[in-house]
Amino acid sequence: MVTAWTDVYYASEWAIRLAMLFYVPYRRDAAAARGWLLLIFFMPWVGLFLYGLLGRTYLPRRRRDRQRTVREAIERIYRQIPDPEPFRNDAPAQLWPALDLTGALTDFPVVGDSRFELIHDYDAALDRLIDGIDQARSHVHLMYYIFADDAVGHRVSEALARASRRGVAVRVLLDAIGARDGLKAHAPALRAAGAEVIALLPLQLFELDRLRPDLRNHRKIVVIDGCTAFFGSQNIVSSTANKGLTNEEVVVRAEGAVVKQLHAVLLGDRYLETADVPPEVDISGAVAPPPHRPAYAQVVPSGPGCRADTIENVMVGLMYAALSRVVLTTPYFVPSPQFISAMRNAARRGVSVHLVVGKASNKPFVQHAQESYYDTLLDAGVHIHRYYGNFLHAKLMNVDESVALIGSSNLDRRSFELNEEVTVLIYDPVVATELWQIERGYLEKSDTVDPAAWSRRPAWRRLLQNVARLFDAVM
Repeated sequence: MVTAWTDVYYASEWAIRLAMLFYVPYRRDAAAARGWLLLIFFMPWVGLFLYGLLGRTYLPRRRRDRQRTVREAIERIYRQIPDPEPFRNDAPAQLWPALDLTGALTDFPVVGDSRFELIHDYDAALDRLIDGIDQARSHVHLMYYIFADDAVGHRVSEALARASRRGVAVRVLLDAIGARDGLKAHAPALRAAGAEVIALLPLQLFELDRLRPDLRNHRKIVVIDGCTAFFGSQNIVSSTANKGLTNEEVVVRAEGAVVKQLHAVLLGDRYLETADVPPEVDISGAVAPPPHRPAYAQVVPSGPGCRADTIENVMVGLMYAALSRVVLTTPYFVPSPQFISAMRNAARRGVSVHLVVGKASNKPFVQHAQESYYDTLLDAGVHIHRYYGNFLHAKLMNVDESVALIGSSNLDRRSFELNEEVTVLIYDPVVATELWQIERGYLEKSDTVDPAAWSRRPAWRRLLQNVARLFDAVM
């Protein structure tokens, strides 16, 4: 009897191995497929369980149907809006192919009549947000990955409660995992004040329409009265939440036509959970242009419900179009081979390519993985800067002082493939130059990696970096 059960068990393991050999590589990056198959071949039943839990970026049918409805609504709104002719004429000719690619990957067109204020002081950004909430007259819609149970979270929560009590429609959307402490701490009081609080992507492990549990909404968007928006990298959390580190961020306060696009992203995420649109908003109406010189912009949402690898492909396209300089700033750098190739090829063409990362990280294992890419980048002439001022959490890209990308997406496979992210492309030399001034401040407080010294790092460190890199598909 024991022998019979042993034979059945061994047969089941080989059945799993053979079946997954056909299934795992289907429409998957080869490196990720090799990693999963290696696990499955060594531990078939464990690998099968983990693959069923985390292996596919699968959206259930109900969510796919709602996502399709959102995209169709956005397409109807913007179908009749042509690309602004002055923008096409003014944009550098070498950027046109990259801009056409961006237009094909996002549902939103380029819009003019927008204004941007870059805020890179943590407390000042928080103060501007709370001031905007306190001045709201119609509605405040807020969506964050982290909304902490700390002094900062309480300040924002109290401002939202005040707004709701004076008749402002307050709707708060928070990631169910990233903001779980904030949901417990703030949701009861906010709901008591009349605000709506919704947990995004809740865990439903035993439901038929369950989601892969590590799919998260990483976006940070606030829309106030339909005319002002905040976006960027900063969550609702103390700057010292990471022990021993102080976060440094970039937040953008926006006015004008781009606010409608950001609002559409936020309302789309709400629709995926509720299947309705709140009555107090109209994202199809015109907006008054801001009083100062307007800029052109375009919102690029990315995530499993969007086109594949949207923001990654946009960034790669812009690197191939760059003529003079590319600056990339990120706290986490675990990119795909095509992203590395774009950086290397831009540097080989004579473009000054700069990667700004933190010298210290709140995720040491990820930092080891990202360091494994430095050799190949340095060989191609990419400049790597390790910022020692604070924990640099900003997510930025600057191209030729013509285009600025600011948003929530890190330069890693999790942000490119798994998380719901939002990035705003700003086509404006004034904003791009202002961003470059901020980035120059980062460079002044950075150690530049010396290729010769880096090649002499200890063998044990190389081993740790290379082992960490093997897990790039799940970081």
